[in-house]
Amino acid sequence: MHHFTDRDGVLHAEGVPLTAIAETVGTPCYVYSTATLTRHHRVFTEVFADLGARLCYAMKANGNRAVLRLLTDLGAGVDVVSGGELALALAAGAPAERIVFSGVGKSEGELEAALRAGVHQINVESEPELDALDAVARRLGVRAPIAIRVNPDVDAATHAKITTGRAENKFGIEWTSARRVFRRATTLEGIAVKGIALHIGSQILDLAPFEAAFGKVRDLVALLRADGVPVERLDLGGGLGVSYLDDHDVPPSPAAYAEIVRRTVGDLDCALTIEPGRALVGNAGVLLSRILYRKVGITRTFLIVDAAMNDLIRPAMYEAHHAVHPVIAPPPGTDTMPMDVVGPVCESADTFARDRSLPVSLGAGDLVAFMTAGAYCAVMAGQYNGRPLVPEVLVDGERFHVVRRRPSLAEMAALEDLPPWMEER
Repeated sequence: MHHFTDRDGVLHAEGVPLTAIAETVGTPCYVYSTATLTRHHRVFTEVFADLGARLCYAMKANGNRAVLRLLTDLGAGVDVVSGGELALALAAGAPAERIVFSGVGKSEGELEAALRAGVHQINVESEPELDALDAVARRLGVRAPIAIRVNPDVDAATHAKITTGRAENKFGIEWTSARRVFRRATTLEGIAVKGIALHIGSQILDLAPFEAAFGKVRDLVALLRADGVPVERLDLGGGLGVSYLDDHDVPPSPAAYAEIVRRTVGDLDCALTIEPGRALVGNAGVLLSRILYRKVGITRTFLIVDAAMNDLIRPAMYEAHHAVHPVIAPPPGTDTMPMDVVGPVCESADTFARDRSLPVSLGAGDLVAFMTAGAYCAVMAGQYNGRPLVPEVLVDGERFHVVRRRPSLAEMAALEDLPPWMEER
């Protein structure tokens, strides 16, 4: 469920017409719904309430400070994967004791920052990282609370670029080595072993991979406890998908996901952590864009919009589908025709939709919304072709605020400098 609906022929974000945001902020821009974010958080906390699970929002999905503040004020923790995300989460007001630090390539500086901040847990993904963390912790005179991330070699049946739990992926400790690494970790002076972590991928639409992975973790808990290794916590990661294709890719409900957790590991007397990202924010956002030109070719019709692949890279990177919704509804009975929706960047990959059935009335000046654009969209944006990052707007009822402004071209240029041997002009 989301809160982007048509009212009197105009697409609204909660009580705000997207036309008003376009007029005030300009396009392209991202628009997020407070009501949708709040609802999704409530649903997850309710279905996991009897398990006492800690919800740590995976901020790599959307790292906007206002989104972080909203979710942490609701009680969520934060899953971070870099020192930058750690700093941004703390700046947004996330309590350090509710932060989990994941990621396969943490530097010693990042590990030190996490320990100094007092994060809840560091998820260790390799033996070299374990050794580095032990050294840093001993130098600081502390013991690092860790979970060791294991790779269960489970195929999440998702896009190859976002699967993380197969043996050939870079993430986690190989399953057959897990017991040995856990035993060794308990001997290290700077390490306090707390539990097991795993994460098998993103945009997962079938519960079977979760059940297989959690079942393997259950077996590992028994083996480790028999070895005398303490297992107090289970960090089960995230990965539950969202719908991009309406009725064609409907994900399992959070309640069904919670039932899998309950059935597989709910009786192990472990503190549970779940790390939803996309499922919390995915359909809580849209990318609002204006059509620049309608270009009619011999074989194809193009709608050239002012948003581009640098603003929303998922279609170019993952062949991802985003519904294209006219902000002003066409008159009843308007015919549709296949069109390509493309951006202005000088790349053929700058294409949002091919042969998409859209109203024949759409043309220059009209607004469209790319739906389900709250996750892995603004956060992955860049400045290719000298294009500034686009604004982000948060809506709450009938009010809205720009929570990330568009930088000026002068600000972009100010980040660069000429070497002293080049003449300033």
